[in-house]
Amino acid sequence: MAAKRNSRALAVLDGWRGEVFAALYDASGSRIWEPAVYRPEELAERVAALEETPSVAGSGAVRFRHELARDGVRIADDSDPVHRVAARHVCALAAAGGSEPDGLVPIYLRPPDAERWRERDASQRDK
Repeated sequence: MAAKRNSRALAVLDGWRGEVFAALYDASGSRIWEPAVYRPEELAERVAALEETPSVAGSGAVRFRHELARDGVRIADDSDPVHRVAARHVCALAAAGGSEPDGLVPIYLRPPDAERWRERDASQRDK
């Protein structure tokens, strides 16, 4: 089924390790999909199942263009500024949070590498 285009936006950041971090937003900026970690092929399948094709942007969209640009999904040229998050964007988000001190907080979608290494090293010592 061909997807219908609309003003939804899919933010796709390169998560390294062959993964992407992605979240889908509607035209008003409300989240449709909560941020999650995907393999690029998994994300492409999820996007293909949508009735409306979102605009796709971010460092992960550039790196995994081949996997994501199918089923009518269009991704801007690599040099397009839509793929970059600049410090001014982060500042604007923080300012939009108003007087709420926790308005802009990081979202951790997987354990930090240091924690994984500690667990790996501990399991090797136990052998």
